[in-house]
Amino acid sequence: MGEVMHKSAKPLQVNPIKLSQPMGAALAFFGVNGCMPLMHGAIGCTSFTKVFLTRHFAEPIAIQTSAVTDITAILDGGDYNIVESVRNITKKVMPELIGLFTTGLTETKGDDIRGVAAKIDFPLVHVNTPDYEGALESGWALATKALIDQLVDPTEIVDDDKVLLLPHVSLTPIEVEKIKEFIAAFGFEVLALPDLSTSLDGHLGEKQAALSSGGIAVEEIRALASANLVISVGASMRSCAGALQKKNPFIRHHHFSHLQGLEASDGLAALLLRESGRQEPPAAIVRWRKRLQDAMLDSHFSLGQTRFLVTGEPDQIAGLCRSLQEAGGRVEVAISTVDSPQLEEIPAERVLVGDLEDAENLGAGYDLIVGNFHAEALSHRLRKGLVVRGYPNWEQVGNQLKNDVLYEGGTYFLFEAANAATRWREEGGGES
Repeated sequence: MGEVMHKSAKPLQVNPIKLSQPMGAALAFFGVNGCMPLMHGAIGCTSFTKVFLTRHFAEPIAIQTSAVTDITAILDGGDYNIVESVRNITKKVMPELIGLFTTGLTETKGDDIRGVAAKIDFPLVHVNTPDYEGALESGWALATKALIDQLVDPTEIVDDDKVLLLPHVSLTPIEVEKIKEFIAAFGFEVLALPDLSTSLDGHLGEKQAALSSGGIAVEEIRALASANLVISVGASMRSCAGALQKKNPFIRHHHFSHLQGLEASDGLAALLLRESGRQEPPAAIVRWRKRLQDAMLDSHFSLGQTRFLVTGEPDQIAGLCRSLQEAGGRVEVAISTVDSPQLEEIPAERVLVGDLEDAENLGAGYDLIVGNFHAEALSHRLRKGLVVRGYPNWEQVGNQLKNDVLYEGGTYFLFEAANAATRWREEGGGES
């Protein structure tokens, strides 16, 4: 590992990469079927998240707000707003669940959402997600843990064939689906929490829905403690696995930092072979492993000449950097949104918590950027190559079906990165 600098010395972020905890919580609740996310805060906070995610997924996004104003917050808090919001929601639609999460305004006031939730006679999960702490990744993880803590029924019975996947926030809907299919190919029944693979995957619904359509059912969440094996992906999801083990001491847990590249994919395949008792993986998986090996050879020349900057959420950049490094790519700089244990293991010459201003200041050290679409302007100014990953991606369609994980996705990612690097060189990249 290279030099690790955990925090930027700047007193503020300039051209930030980081997104807020409430946005991560909203995404998690979209992974529950029939759930209505309710953001406890100002109308503007909800509107921003709604527009941001609508543009990213090119899908209508439904989020409700408690519409707290600064005057309301100061005078009497937002308790009444929550109760009134639930009443208004249930007049129009009947969700399976309401996901209540906070913002900086209501957290600064100190609203007791746990106390308010106890007074509401409707299925509701509450979670504190102040936007002055954490980021997208932690908001998703906190909401997932709240779903487990508040919904899952304790038991001491396990179903040997039942596996639960706990994916981190940066895994796209198709990546969650591919991981589920990979596990199911070894003979297991697989559930994911949260599960965007059937809710924000870009499927054409019959009409615009007021509630999340697809995702894990509330009743399935209640029965999750009977899972024999829990597989968490990303350091942010470890606490969620721990919360589930408190519901059933006989649950077994296996953790992966990420599932990108050959080594990590082999690790999951080896685990599933042990658990299933099979001697060989399914033939389709063996075939994709050979394709990834060939992709590593085919892309090695282009990637080996290329210096990379990778930006994003910690769990995401951990996998991206490892996948590039395995194929000979040189990750010169990795910039994370927030600090995380993941940063200690990232194979990069320099790792820091920072923003796109830091990326610009370090521009002499890399050739190609892997990051969200906010990095597009930077790539033009500095004449760098660009591979778009993460939130947001507002100018390309189909990002919910972008797959980088396991053998299949790793193959696609290496080809895309290698082709982007070759194109950058052919267009005169690096020439003044």
